[in-house]
Amino acid sequence: MKLADLPTPCAVMDLDVVERNIDRMSTRAEELGVRLRPHVKTHKIPFIGRMQTPGSFKGITVSTLAEARTFAEAGFTDITWALPLPLHRLREVVDLGAHIDLGVLVDNADTAARLAESGERLRVWMKLDCGNHRAGVDPTDPASIDLARVLYDAKNLDFQGTIAHAGHSYSTRGDPERLQRIAEEERDLCVDFANRCESRGVAFPHVSIGSTPTCAVIDQLEGVTEIRPGNYVFFDLFQQGLGVCGLDDIALTVISSVLGQHQGRMVLDAGALALSKDPGHEDGSFGRVRSVEGQDLPIELKQLSQEHGLAQGHLPGLDRVRILPNHSCLVAAMHPRIYGVRGDEVVGSWIPARGW
Repeated sequence: MKLADLPTPCAVMDLDVVERNIDRMSTRAEELGVRLRPHVKTHKIPFIGRMQTPGSFKGITVSTLAEARTFAEAGFTDITWALPLPLHRLREVVDLGAHIDLGVLVDNADTAARLAESGERLRVWMKLDCGNHRAGVDPTDPASIDLARVLYDAKNLDFQGTIAHAGHSYSTRGDPERLQRIAEEERDLCVDFANRCESRGVAFPHVSIGSTPTCAVIDQLEGVTEIRPGNYVFFDLFQQGLGVCGLDDIALTVISSVLGQHQGRMVLDAGALALSKDPGHEDGSFGRVRSVEGQDLPIELKQLSQEHGLAQGHLPGLDRVRILPNHSCLVAAMHPRIYGVRGDEVVGSWIPARGW
């Protein structure tokens, strides 16, 4: 099958670019002296996960229990669920953890106490907030050390250490110095917290950090044991805008058909459910429009409804376009199937994990 034969809208990954991106991050982890536990939420596909974990360590990170189950069924046995554990899902975690090494995150005293009281055998990580202000405890708060001690002292809990994600690194477009500072703060806050806990008798086997932007720029990771980037496998326009990758490193694109052209505007069959509604950093567009062969077109994708894309521009005879997405993780999550291509040859397709 050729690229031109695919139904639209469809998500397409260039496997040559995927392999190149994977090799680059694997080499970077080796140079930094840390193990790589890739975040597979970007693609949710075991086939790609195996490409990311070819060596002796095959640990991965997931965002949902549905992903964890899918990858466990595919043979992955070392999985970290990178979401603070909702207690109503404890039974599901215990059941899955009976078959694989499943790590869960804790970021509050109530959850820690209830897990310790449950008697269930669990592998737990303590989630730190290193500046993103989403989830995690403040590493500078003395109460955080008390929380670490609860997790460490509980006989039924296998305490893994600390885990963090510098999601605020995504807001540093045009400011490489700030991105560098965030990467260093992520490392320093986590390592310092682990050292302070260990000085009080709480051992930290691991320090796990990393987003794709921070992993791309950090120069040394002394005291860190693993990194968990995910977006690097596909990249996207957000990452390109941060200076983390080039346009030719973006492996995931969306093929869309032109439904019609009317007085300087073009209607596409890729809408919000195919591209997400994450706007571009600079111009507010919803992706970079190219020809199917990869040449930039004088078209700006400025508006999306559920199933329609409305672009500014007019190119008579154009029947299909190829769109570089702003956020590849969301795009991959919304497509029922992702096609793999080498050149214009379709070499396979895969169904991403679905649900929570």
